[in-house]
Amino acid sequence: MAKFSEKLMVALALALFMQVTPAAEEPPALKAAPGAQKEQLRALIAAAIKEGELSYWDTIIQPASNNALVEVFRKQYGLPASFKVSHSLSVTTNLATRVDQEVAADRVTMDVASIASLPWVHAKVKGGHVMRYVSPQHAAYKQAFEKGLGKEGYFMFNGAYMFVPMWDAGKLNFKGTSWQDVFGAVPNGRMSVGDAGISLTYLATYIGLKPVLGIDYFKKLAATKPTFIVRSEQIAGQIVTGQDMFAFSGMPTRAYQYNQKGAKLKFMLPKEGVVLLPQATFILAKAPHPSAAKLWVDFILSEAGQKVLVEKEALISGRAGFVSPTPEYAPSIDKLNVIKIDWEKITAEDQSKAKAEWLSIFKP
Repeated sequence: MAKFSEKLMVALALALFMQVTPAAEEPPALKAAPGAQKEQLRALIAAAIKEGELSYWDTIIQPASNNALVEVFRKQYGLPASFKVSHSLSVTTNLATRVDQEVAADRVTMDVASIASLPWVHAKVKGGHVMRYVSPQHAAYKQAFEKGLGKEGYFMFNGAYMFVPMWDAGKLNFKGTSWQDVFGAVPNGRMSVGDAGISLTYLATYIGLKPVLGIDYFKKLAATKPTFIVRSEQIAGQIVTGQDMFAFSGMPTRAYQYNQKGAKLKFMLPKEGVVLLPQATFILAKAPHPSAAKLWVDFILSEAGQKVLVEKEALISGRAGFVSPTPEYAPSIDKLNVIKIDWEKITAEDQSKAKAEWLSIFKP
């Protein structure tokens, strides 16, 4: 009886949705949907409206960017202003811990999570904690799937980023082209390093760079007595204020956002290559609002969603044919020298060993 009632409610919601959105007034996403997808999408929108809300967590998207995304999201699917989107900004370790705790307690409160820790996400897929959902948008990410930057039917990245050397061009005339050039760029104690003892993404960067640069490189880096920071916003902010002169783990996204406010931050893409960090976006298997979650994933991977996200956060898109509105900060993946990493083969034990090694070097 309960299942019948639920189906009846969705049917009523769909009927109401069709009454208030005649063909001439269909929202953009529905207008663009081809053939059989149109009715499927219409039913999904109606189910999402019935659910009335969505909760998503991520580690990058700033409040202002979220507001812009939510506004376009509602318009794309004709969602009412009362449809609630709850966004939580977290550091990677805290987000992963929260998901692990909710799954273990069988009390999942979040619908969608986005995190640039592919080994951890692959483990969640294997554990049955990620909903299988083949988004209609996945077809535009075929090349990204082939490169191992997602898992078809489970997750794709909403945007990718990287940590690279960054400085204030108004205060420092740095002309380096290599990871080796960071040494001697500034006096000891005036450079920051992302804390891999706390953050999964800085740890992933260490895992990717170590085979290229060697462990002695990081011992030499530790000898410069760097400060350790977790939030990328703080790393950029301390360069702007002059508290730090250089960042080993600068993020182009933050350079873009600060420069829009008048800063003169620059960053280097070292010739040895960069570690690309795809922010995997997935739906929790027991998401409380599954229909709304599917719409959000469809949206964030769509042309409209990618445009907002790249304009606001300067993240690198994996969508085929997408033209970046911020190419200086978010270039095409094909134009980057990306260090190859088989993320799916990296185990939790590998990460634990890497973390212990990093701590022994930087925080003995």
